[in-house]
Amino acid sequence: MHLHVFNSKGEVYLQRRPEWKDIQPGKWDTAVGGHIDYGETPEVALCREVREELGITDFQPEFVDKYVFESKRERELVYVHRTTYDGGISPSAEELDGGRFWTMQEIREAMGQGILTPNFESEFKRCFITKLKI
Repeated sequence: MHLHVFNSKGEVYLQRRPEWKDIQPGKWDTAVGGHIDYGETPEVALCREVREELGITDFQPEFVDKYVFESKRERELVYVHRTTYDGGISPSAEELDGGRFWTMQEIREAMGQGILTPNFESEFKRCFITKLKI
């Protein structure tokens, strides 16, 4: 499950992955990313992950895409959602190393520089830059 959080200014919230993570430590990534637990629907899993990672419960998700992501370490079916949200965000100190809103210009400048996760870069290009032409 991935949720891209935009604010009304068109900025995108990214989480910073903690240094202790096995995959892509210290890099900036999609606002929320998690797995579906046994017996959960994708919608229930999304709400749970958003609550756990950002402390948000009052958001309206919009389905964007579904695709298979494959790397040397993993293969996942990813459900991509987006929301526009201007409320308070409380990133989990246990799961994240903080987060902040980025402008589109900041994201474009960071791409390919080893700052963002490769998964975020490819998904953001696929779902937002190409499809929405932003």
